[in-house]
Amino acid sequence: MSQNNKVIDVQSFIDGNRLSATQKLIMWLCFLIVAIDGFDTAAVGFIAPALKVEWALKATDLAPLFGAGLFGLMAGALIFGPLSDRLGRKPILIGSVIVFGVASVFAAYSPDLHTLTIWRFITGLGLGGALPNAITLTSEYAPTSRRSNLVTMMFCGFTIGSALGGIASAQLLPHLGWHGILLIGGILPLITVPFLYLLLPESLRFLVLKKKSKAKIEKIVHRIAPHITTMPHLVPTPNEVEKSSFKDLFVKGYALGTVLIWFTFFMSLLIIYMISSWMPTLLTNHGFNLSNASWLTSIFQIGGTIGAIALGILMDKSDATKILSIAYVLGAAFLVCLGIGIEYANTMLLMLGMFGVGVGISGSQVGVNAFASGFYPTHCRATGVSWANAVGRSGSVVGSLVGGWLMSLNLTSLEIMSLLAIPAFCAAISLVLIRNIKKEQSHARIVLS
Repeated sequence: MSQNNKVIDVQSFIDGNRLSATQKLIMWLCFLIVAIDGFDTAAVGFIAPALKVEWALKATDLAPLFGAGLFGLMAGALIFGPLSDRLGRKPILIGSVIVFGVASVFAAYSPDLHTLTIWRFITGLGLGGALPNAITLTSEYAPTSRRSNLVTMMFCGFTIGSALGGIASAQLLPHLGWHGILLIGGILPLITVPFLYLLLPESLRFLVLKKKSKAKIEKIVHRIAPHITTMPHLVPTPNEVEKSSFKDLFVKGYALGTVLIWFTFFMSLLIIYMISSWMPTLLTNHGFNLSNASWLTSIFQIGGTIGAIALGILMDKSDATKILSIAYVLGAAFLVCLGIGIEYANTMLLMLGMFGVGVGISGSQVGVNAFASGFYPTHCRATGVSWANAVGRSGSVVGSLVGGWLMSLNLTSLEIMSLLAIPAFCAAISLVLIRNIKKEQSHARIVLS
């Protein structure tokens, strides 16, 4: 083989070999983790009506519960992302899964809203650490030519998990109660821990960059390319350094892009969590029963899954920022369509709007995660993706809190959804600006050369 006995950087080695069973296994395990995250996110929205009845709460009383989980997600991303760049993806990923699994089990036995809110914050800490690390690990094992597609397909676990979580919660809630739903959300991740420990390898790029054990590196190389007979000498991908810090996100060439990515995440997640947290309540307020609300909300997740896969393929073939900005504009139009469908109880229009919002907003959010994972180099990739998710989670906190406030103002569904279209347009504009920056940088490099 031509690469034998040669010095070769890690990404070139990955690009030069067919996608192995090991790489596919990594992506499936990460898919499973984010699917459980999606289940948890949807389940909390669907147990909200049961909590209102059992504890005699108003809609606004639930806002701190939603907010606590999202604050936990934000804090977890801020804490565990940088730790992952120092200690490795695998230990932080497994530790995060254990945290949110155990916390969800304890949350199931909460005697009151205050206790449940605390456990939801701790659950969020674990989820906040797991999600960006799953994205980072998948990205670092993906060939360059297929990275966007593979990362978005992996991240579809979130939308599929959300869809199944909503449907399962609505169907099982009458039999298991909200306690049982949270218990399922805690047991599922804990079951995955032994499989993650035994089957999931550390990032090859991380091991090479940190000059870790040669035996560990060679073991993974053989798993990726079992046919090679002579071990290549792997070196870090160009422009990567061993030590990383938060400041690396703001060095020349990354600073403005980092701010715009953060802004896009904020606006996108504001919309997604507003819909995830409050749509079941909004639909039940308009006369839909919880079972119908679950099926209608699952259409949003189905649209997100289909949209993510389609956008991932298009992003690998064309300019990612152009594709995503167009998708956000379409998502804004479908938000208005969704508002009309709810307002006039037009089921077909409601389903179309829900599907379109899933494709344009949820699908684009998956695509932005893939874009962010390719935007940063290995030494600060987990930090970059984690901080983008953390800042984005502040948008989700705003979305969940503002949702309750808007409903308390007795605005119509059309007015609420029309207001949500504004952040979708903002996300599209942000991506257009990133595209212009990339063009200017490319032009500058050509002039200098």
